[in-house]
Amino acid sequence: MSSYYRLHKPSVRRVRQASPDKSRLLMLNKPFDVLTQFSDDQGRATLKDFVDVPGVYPAGRLDRDSEGLLLLSNDGRLQARIADPRYKMDKTYWVQVEGEPSSDQLQRLCQGVVLKDGPTLPAQARLIDEPSVWPRNPPVRFRKSIPTTWLELTIQEGRNRQVRRMTAAVGLPTLRLVRMRIGPWELDGLLPGQWRELDFDD
Repeated sequence: MSSYYRLHKPSVRRVRQASPDKSRLLMLNKPFDVLTQFSDDQGRATLKDFVDVPGVYPAGRLDRDSEGLLLLSNDGRLQARIADPRYKMDKTYWVQVEGEPSSDQLQRLCQGVVLKDGPTLPAQARLIDEPSVWPRNPPVRFRKSIPTTWLELTIQEGRNRQVRRMTAAVGLPTLRLVRMRIGPWELDGLLPGQWRELDFDD
Protein backbone atom coordinates (compact mmCIF):
# COMPACT_ATOMS: atom_id res chain seq x y z
CA MET A 1 0.00 0.00 0.00
CA SER A 2 1.44 3.39 -0.95
CA SER A 3 2.20 6.06 1.65
CA TYR A 4 -0.22 8.36 -0.19
CA TYR A 5 -3.09 5.92 0.36
CA ARG A 6 -2.23 5.55 4.04
CA LEU A 7 -2.24 9.32 4.52
CA HIS A 8 -5.18 10.07 2.27
CA LYS A 9 -7.39 7.04 2.63
CA PRO A 10 -10.63 7.77 0.81
CA SER A 11 -13.71 7.88 2.98
CA VAL A 12 -16.40 5.26 2.46
CA ARG A 13 -19.89 6.64 2.07
CA ARG A 14 -22.76 4.52 3.25
CA VAL A 15 -25.55 4.76 0.74
CA ARG A 16 -29.00 4.31 2.25
CA GLN A 17 -31.02 1.79 0.35
CA ALA A 18 -33.71 3.54 -1.62
CA SER A 19 -37.33 2.76 -0.92
CA PRO A 20 -39.23 1.05 -3.71
CA ASP A 21 -41.15 3.24 -6.14
CA LYS A 22 -44.39 1.98 -4.63
CA SER A 23 -44.43 0.80 -1.04
CA ARG A 24 -46.73 -2.15 -0.49
CA LEU A 25 -48.17 -3.42 2.77
CA LEU A 26 -49.99 -6.74 3.06
CA MET A 27 -51.97 -8.22 5.93
CA LEU A 28 -51.99 -12.01 6.30
CA ASN A 29 -53.81 -14.25 8.75
CA LYS A 30 -50.96 -16.69 9.31
CA PRO A 31 -52.23 -20.19 10.04
CA PHE A 32 -50.90 -22.41 12.79
CA ASP A 33 -47.82 -24.50 11.91
CA VAL A 34 -46.59 -22.11 9.19
CA LEU A 35 -43.07 -20.66 9.25
CA THR A 36 -42.69 -16.88 8.96
CA GLN A 37 -40.37 -17.18 5.96
CA PHE A 38 -40.68 -17.96 2.27
CA SER A 39 -38.52 -21.08 2.00
CA ASP A 40 -37.62 -24.12 4.07
CA ASP A 41 -35.27 -26.97 3.22
CA GLN A 42 -37.27 -29.38 5.38
CA GLY A 43 -40.47 -29.10 3.39
CA ARG A 44 -42.50 -27.37 6.10
CA ALA A 45 -45.29 -24.93 5.27
CA THR A 46 -44.08 -21.36 4.65
CA LEU A 47 -45.50 -18.01 3.59
CA LYS A 48 -44.90 -19.00 -0.03
CA ASP A 49 -47.83 -21.40 0.27
CA PHE A 50 -50.18 -18.46 0.87
CA VAL A 51 -48.66 -15.21 -0.47
CA ASP A 52 -47.73 -15.02 -4.16
CA VAL A 53 -46.58 -11.39 -4.18
CA PRO A 54 -42.91 -10.96 -5.17
CA GLY A 55 -40.59 -8.75 -3.17
CA VAL A 56 -42.48 -8.59 0.12
CA TYR A 57 -41.05 -9.82 3.41
CA PRO A 58 -42.39 -10.13 6.98
CA ALA A 59 -42.28 -7.09 9.23
CA GLY A 60 -41.34 -8.90 12.42
CA ARG A 61 -41.87 -12.47 13.49
CA LEU A 62 -44.76 -14.71 14.44
CA ASP A 63 -43.83 -18.13 15.77
CA ARG A 64 -44.66 -21.28 13.85
CA ASP A 65 -47.10 -22.38 16.55
CA SER A 66 -48.79 -18.97 16.77
CA GLU A 67 -51.55 -17.64 14.54
CA GLY A 68 -53.01 -14.40 13.32
CA LEU A 69 -51.90 -11.05 12.01
CA LEU A 70 -48.66 -10.82 10.07
CA LEU A 71 -47.71 -7.73 8.08
CA LEU A 72 -45.49 -7.96 5.00
CA SER A 73 -43.91 -5.16 2.98
CA ASN A 74 -41.43 -4.48 0.19
CA ASP A 75 -40.21 -1.35 2.02
CA GLY A 76 -37.35 -2.00 4.44
CA ARG A 77 -37.85 1.25 6.33
CA LEU A 78 -41.54 0.51 6.82
CA GLN A 79 -40.66 -3.00 8.02
CA ALA A 80 -38.31 -1.48 10.59
CA ARG A 81 -40.93 0.98 11.85
CA ILE A 82 -43.36 -1.89 12.38
CA ALA A 83 -40.96 -4.39 13.93
CA ASP A 84 -38.38 -2.32 15.83
CA PRO A 85 -39.27 -1.94 19.55
CA ARG A 86 -37.82 1.58 19.49
CA TYR A 87 -40.97 2.74 17.71
CA LYS A 88 -43.15 1.27 20.50
CA MET A 89 -45.85 -0.10 18.23
CA ASP A 90 -48.41 -2.01 20.29
CA LYS A 91 -49.04 -5.66 19.47
CA THR A 92 -52.22 -7.21 20.85
CA TYR A 93 -52.74 -10.95 21.32
CA TRP A 94 -55.59 -13.19 22.37
CA VAL A 95 -54.04 -15.83 24.59
CA GLN A 96 -55.67 -19.02 25.80
CA VAL A 97 -53.92 -20.11 28.98
CA GLU A 98 -54.15 -23.10 31.25
CA GLY A 99 -55.70 -22.23 34.59
CA GLU A 100 -57.70 -19.33 35.98
CA PRO A 101 -55.57 -16.18 36.37
CA SER A 102 -55.61 -14.43 39.71
CA SER A 103 -55.52 -10.67 40.08
CA ASP A 104 -51.91 -11.01 41.25
CA GLN A 105 -50.90 -12.89 38.10
CA LEU A 106 -52.55 -10.26 35.89
CA GLN A 107 -50.82 -7.51 37.85
CA ARG A 108 -47.45 -9.17 37.35
CA LEU A 109 -48.03 -9.32 33.59
CA CYS A 110 -48.98 -5.64 33.59
CA GLN A 111 -45.92 -4.61 35.60
CA GLY A 112 -43.53 -6.68 33.50
CA VAL A 113 -41.91 -10.00 34.35
CA VAL A 114 -38.28 -11.06 34.55
CA LEU A 115 -37.23 -13.45 31.78
CA LYS A 116 -33.84 -15.04 31.12
CA ASP A 117 -33.01 -12.21 28.69
CA GLY A 118 -34.07 -9.51 31.14
CA PRO A 119 -37.24 -7.87 32.43
CA THR A 120 -40.05 -7.09 30.02
CA LEU A 121 -41.60 -3.69 29.63
CA PRO A 122 -44.97 -3.09 31.31
CA ALA A 123 -47.86 -4.60 29.36
CA GLN A 124 -51.63 -4.46 29.29
CA ALA A 125 -53.40 -7.63 30.37
CA ARG A 126 -57.07 -8.35 31.00
CA LEU A 127 -59.48 -11.27 31.08
CA ILE A 128 -61.81 -11.65 28.10
CA ASP A 129 -64.69 -13.95 27.27
CA GLU A 130 -63.90 -16.81 24.92
CA PRO A 131 -63.64 -15.03 21.55
CA SER A 132 -65.36 -16.02 18.34
CA VAL A 133 -62.21 -17.20 16.62
CA TRP A 134 -61.72 -19.81 13.91
CA PRO A 135 -61.06 -23.39 15.08
CA ARG A 136 -57.41 -24.34 15.13
CA ASN A 137 -56.14 -27.19 12.97
CA PRO A 138 -55.06 -29.37 14.71
CA PRO A 139 -57.16 -28.61 17.80
CA VAL A 140 -55.57 -27.53 21.05
CA ARG A 141 -54.93 -30.38 23.49
CA PHE A 142 -56.60 -29.73 26.82
CA ARG A 143 -56.29 -31.37 30.20
CA LYS A 144 -59.87 -32.08 31.21
CA SER A 145 -59.16 -31.54 34.89
CA ILE A 146 -57.77 -28.01 34.40
CA PRO A 147 -59.89 -25.07 33.17
CA THR A 148 -58.67 -22.66 30.51
CA THR A 149 -59.03 -18.89 30.26
CA TRP A 150 -58.61 -16.27 27.54
CA LEU A 151 -56.53 -13.14 28.05
CA GLU A 152 -55.96 -10.07 25.94
CA LEU A 153 -52.31 -9.08 26.21
CA THR A 154 -50.72 -6.01 24.60
CA ILE A 155 -46.95 -5.57 24.48
CA GLN A 156 -44.54 -3.21 22.71
CA GLU A 157 -41.57 -5.55 22.40
CA GLY A 158 -41.02 -8.48 20.06
CA ARG A 159 -38.65 -10.89 21.76
CA ASN A 160 -38.53 -14.52 20.73
CA ARG A 161 -41.63 -16.31 22.09
CA GLN A 162 -42.14 -13.43 24.50
CA VAL A 163 -45.85 -13.83 25.22
CA ARG A 164 -45.51 -17.55 25.90
CA ARG A 165 -42.56 -16.95 28.20
CA MET A 166 -44.38 -14.16 30.03
CA THR A 167 -47.46 -16.24 30.79
CA ALA A 168 -45.31 -19.22 31.79
CA ALA A 169 -43.32 -16.99 34.16
CA VAL A 170 -46.49 -16.21 36.13
CA GLY A 171 -47.71 -19.82 36.13
CA LEU A 172 -50.12 -19.67 33.17
CA PRO A 173 -48.91 -21.88 30.30
CA THR A 174 -50.09 -20.70 26.88
CA LEU A 175 -52.22 -23.17 24.93
CA ARG A 176 -53.13 -20.98 21.97
CA LEU A 177 -51.81 -17.63 20.80
CA VAL A 178 -53.49 -15.41 18.19
CA ARG A 179 -52.16 -11.97 17.26
CA MET A 180 -55.05 -9.63 16.53
CA ARG A 181 -53.51 -6.17 16.15
CA ILE A 182 -50.24 -4.43 15.28
CA GLY A 183 -50.37 -0.68 15.83
CA PRO A 184 -53.36 0.66 13.86
CA TRP A 185 -53.81 -2.54 11.82
CA GLU A 186 -56.31 -5.09 13.11
CA LEU A 187 -57.04 -8.56 11.81
CA ASP A 188 -60.63 -8.27 10.71
CA GLY A 189 -62.55 -10.73 8.59
CA LEU A 190 -59.60 -12.71 7.21
CA LEU A 191 -59.66 -16.46 7.61
CA PRO A 192 -56.41 -18.41 8.13
CA GLY A 193 -54.31 -18.27 4.97
CA GLN A 194 -56.13 -15.26 3.52
CA TRP A 195 -54.42 -11.92 2.87
CA ARG A 196 -55.27 -8.51 1.50
CA GLU A 197 -53.32 -5.44 0.51
CA LEU A 198 -53.65 -2.37 2.70
CA ASP A 199 -53.91 1.24 1.70
CA PHE A 200 -51.74 3.48 3.84
CA ASP A 201 -54.93 5.24 4.90
CA ASP A 202 -56.29 2.00 6.44
